Amino acid sequence: MTEQSRSTLIDKIAWIHLTGGRVLSTRSAGKQVYYLPGGKREAGESDLDTLVREIREELTVRIDAASATHLGTFEAQADGHAAGITVRMTCYTADYAGELAASSEIAELVWLTLRDRDRVSPVDKIIFAHLHHAGLLRD
Repeated sequence: MTEQSRSTLIDKIAWIHLTGGRVLSTRSAGKQVYYLPGGKREAGESDLDTLVREIREELTVRIDAASATHLGTFEAQADGHAAGITVRMTCYTADYAGELAASSEIAELVWLTLRDRDRVSPVDKIIFAHLHHAGLLRD
């Protein structure tokens, strides 16, 4: 990866947790837009290291890394950033242990459907469409 591409690409990992045709989403304090739970990779972390750490920090649960399955990788304009800044969201499903609760910068947990796509970030809109097309996310 070149220095130029590093400066215009935000590398994020997300957890896709679906129940009854709805997907778990989060809203950070001070934000209006909902995002799939997860976050940015720290230096030297693998996808699964990032997934486990971010979900523990944001939602207080322990991801079972052995159960993680890659769902897809999606790219779009990064929400709240200058034009040309792209977010690459690598998404995983995984089992977890514990009780979901908002923590750290997370102000709210919600369960969303395709109907809520106007409330999410640009990359999440693409992911919602993918989940709906696969029959995993209801209208």
